[in-house]
Amino acid sequence: MARGRHAKRIAAGVLPIVLIASCVLVVLGGGATFVAYKYDQSGASRILPGVSIDGVDVGRMTRADAIQALKAKASQRLTGELEVKAAGKSWTVTPQDLGVRADVSGAVDQALEISGSMGMFSRVYHRLADNPIERSIDLGWRFSDAKVRTFVRGITGEVATTSRNAGLSLGEGGSVVFTHAKDGRELKSDAASAEILSELQAGTAGALTLPMRAVKPKVTDDKLGATIVIDRESNRLTLYDGFQIDRTYPVATAMAPYVTPAGSWTIINKAENPTWTNPAPDTWGAGLPATIPPGPGNPLGTRALYLDAPGIRIHGTYDSASIGTHASHGCIRMNISDVEALYPLVPIGTRVLIY
Repeated sequence: MARGRHAKRIAAGVLPIVLIASCVLVVLGGGATFVAYKYDQSGASRILPGVSIDGVDVGRMTRADAIQALKAKASQRLTGELEVKAAGKSWTVTPQDLGVRADVSGAVDQALEISGSMGMFSRVYHRLADNPIERSIDLGWRFSDAKVRTFVRGITGEVATTSRNAGLSLGEGGSVVFTHAKDGRELKSDAASAEILSELQAGTAGALTLPMRAVKPKVTDDKLGATIVIDRESNRLTLYDGFQIDRTYPVATAMAPYVTPAGSWTIINKAENPTWTNPAPDTWGAGLPATIPPGPGNPLGTRALYLDAPGIRIHGTYDSASIGTHASHGCIRMNISDVEALYPLVPIGTRVLIY
């Protein structure tokens, strides 16, 4: 019985000590937590160590300090010169000119928010121990496809050249000018915009040559085809195949005061065994029938090529004695056999040069 009473007295004495010790630990723990809390709060405005933005170490920096450091870094990239070349010409621009921007504030805010994803004691540990957390953040570069395309459109006209079709034309003094086809060129706008944008995204400054493409003419030398040239002085019709003379024929052109009009004309219609319609019933055609059907008496012969010069045709005639002279009222007359040989060689659309 004495031993039991003794044990109870010991237990009664130990309990207060345990309670006191527990209270002390709680107080000490609460104090430590409070101290940690206050330390954490004092560093809340600074980025945790080991955080970098676009290669710049911003650990331990305030928001203002980090923004200033990053603006200096971004400025180097934004103001770096890019030489753009095309067709022997060049332009110097900066990424900033082409709409590149850096979201400095957004990147710094992202760096500050990292601490919010960690517990308080973890943040305190990294700050007290200066233990880097090894986080890397992109600066948030922004690129403007619209500004790049605007730049490309602006230089397109400076490097473009127009293609040239092959053809025959009239020069000064009644000469025939031979013009050979020539390729033009133009900027490959979509590809050029894509290459510039890729260069800006890579962040490299230097020289960039933009792609060009050839613009083929619609009429090349080998596709030129037939051209009729008529000399009113010598009364000769020459048929060219491309730049080569295919054949020549004697013709009759207008007698005074009528005129076979000089210039560049086009065959707009063709007719076999045409019906003649009196074009001037009140003047030189007075007394002639309103129409004459096909046959030996028809003034148009067996074939007629209608020009876009009003009332003018290249046609056959049964009056072979007039060929080689100035005898018509404006049309170009040919021997029946000659116009029948010429007819299938000249499609609608063939150019006719008269000088």
